[in-house]
Amino acid sequence: MQGKPTIYRQEALEHHNSVEEEGDVLHISPEWTRWTYWLILGMVGTALLLSVLGTVSEYASGPAVVHFEGKVEVTSHGAGLVAAVEVHPGQQVRAGQRLVTFASQEETASLERLRLEHELQLVRYLREPADAAVRQTLSAARAELELANARLETRSLRAPCDGLVSDVRVRPGQFLNPGMGVLSVIPEGAQPVLVALLPGDRRPQLRPGMMLRLELESFHHEYQDVPIDYVGDQIIGPGEAMRYLGTELEGAFELKGSIVVVRARLPSRTFVSAGDTYNYFDGMPARVEARVRTESILLTLVPGLKELLRYDR
Repeated sequence: MQGKPTIYRQEALEHHNSVEEEGDVLHISPEWTRWTYWLILGMVGTALLLSVLGTVSEYASGPAVVHFEGKVEVTSHGAGLVAAVEVHPGQQVRAGQRLVTFASQEETASLERLRLEHELQLVRYLREPADAAVRQTLSAARAELELANARLETRSLRAPCDGLVSDVRVRPGQFLNPGMGVLSVIPEGAQPVLVALLPGDRRPQLRPGMMLRLELESFHHEYQDVPIDYVGDQIIGPGEAMRYLGTELEGAFELKGSIVVVRARLPSRTFVSAGDTYNYFDGMPARVEARVRTESILLTLVPGLKELLRYDR
């Protein structure tokens, strides 16, 4: 006779009847659950508090270069071959001091010939000071020598002011065309300024008085804060931006996208790093960043709250 139908499988019933030991009820220890509960609750509360009180910032960053105000570019007046470069970068010069000489072999030979002729006529005059013909010949030789020296002076470049030589871009034997850049002179007392190239889409958020954080190349993790004193009104491309940096730095930076030019005045001609004092030099590269926006972490995580708060106002 078959037994009463059941919902349990026969194999399960047989296994249950064969087990001699009965199981026990699962116990959960209340000690560790209690402190775990409060720990989780504290962590959630701390996270909420930080999201309300904490802030995150957005920055506009880009390359920058140090320039000196009033820097004078010395260019060639005419075509010619560089005979001698009489200064070097970093050298102090006085106004009128010869910087570069241009000359040809013909001009040099002609000048030497006229100088020798003048000396010979001078010797004849000293021997025969009463001879009118000798005096006339000496005067003619002196005039020709002065004219040759004047022509040679036009073939040389002189310092336009007292200052420091910078960016020497020529060498002896190099042929120059009219208007080519030769070198620069930084006047005494000129102050350094920082020219920064920041993303053009940040232009509405940039304004004079904001602080730029400056980090010079080769002086990593050493920062200076300088105030912005000028923000360009135009948004330009990479090619136009290089004009602000100078042709001598062409190719030194990789520029992409739209750019706005920002300037900041550096406080002095020197800076301190690891206890040592260094001079700023024209053309020194750097990186800068300006904080353009700050908001709470909660608004960053839940952007919809911005519209709600704006509506409540």
